[in-house]
Amino acid sequence: MLRYERVLPLLTDVHVVVPALPGYPFAAPLQDRDLSGAGMAEHVAAAMAELGYERYVVSAGDIGRMTALGLATEYRERVSALHVTDLPLAPRPGAGPPSDEELEHRTSASGWLMSNGAYLLAQRTRPHTLAVALGDSPSGLAAWIVEKLRDWSDSGGDVESVFAREDVLTWITAYWVTGAIGTSFAPYARLSPTPERVDVPTVVSQFPHDLVRAPRPLAEQLFDLRVWQEPEAGGHFAAWEVPEAFVTGVRAALDL
Repeated sequence: MLRYERVLPLLTDVHVVVPALPGYPFAAPLQDRDLSGAGMAEHVAAAMAELGYERYVVSAGDIGRMTALGLATEYRERVSALHVTDLPLAPRPGAGPPSDEELEHRTSASGWLMSNGAYLLAQRTRPHTLAVALGDSPSGLAAWIVEKLRDWSDSGGDVESVFAREDVLTWITAYWVTGAIGTSFAPYARLSPTPERVDVPTVVSQFPHDLVRAPRPLAEQLFDLRVWQEPEAGGHFAAWEVPEAFVTGVRAALDL
């Protein structure tokens, strides 16, 4: 939720709702907190309905992208357009033989997982053990989060070139005081299936320093792709790093 603070002043002419996803800092408590990314869609849809919104554009990345796909498939009549910053790494169900570009993308994703994906496998296979360790150590939690902010952003290895120290401490503290690090692992342990096709008008903003870059033909197969953007800067936390470029994608989706 914190990563979207910098886009809010750029969208004052529209109504913006930034939900805290279940299991993450500042989220409303739920009896079942072990939800997949797609499983969170039901709660987001209910919250939007309670707020009085019948149709809306959804903008998201990472776990939020899984929730966005859940909204676009299970609540298709409510989602007028999508804006996403990354594509699923898993093959689509029912997909035919992969193209050369898809094979190259899978090879790139596999290489990234082997060199950088230990966190993903730990959260997927041993989430409770990891949660105890990080939930019991402020320094361990800080190391865990700062590593991601540094390596996944367009920081060039200097995290404070993107995140001021006070902001880094705010992100760490949000997880510490809410005890949310363990529950934030649930979407990794409960993987969301990749839909075969999402027939919602879609804008993709692929930032150059995000985790794994996907080919445009893959987006065209998965989405009703209307706009493809490749900004010059930005990484996994693009809404924070380059809010103007991120909002360009949001605006494009609002115009569909």
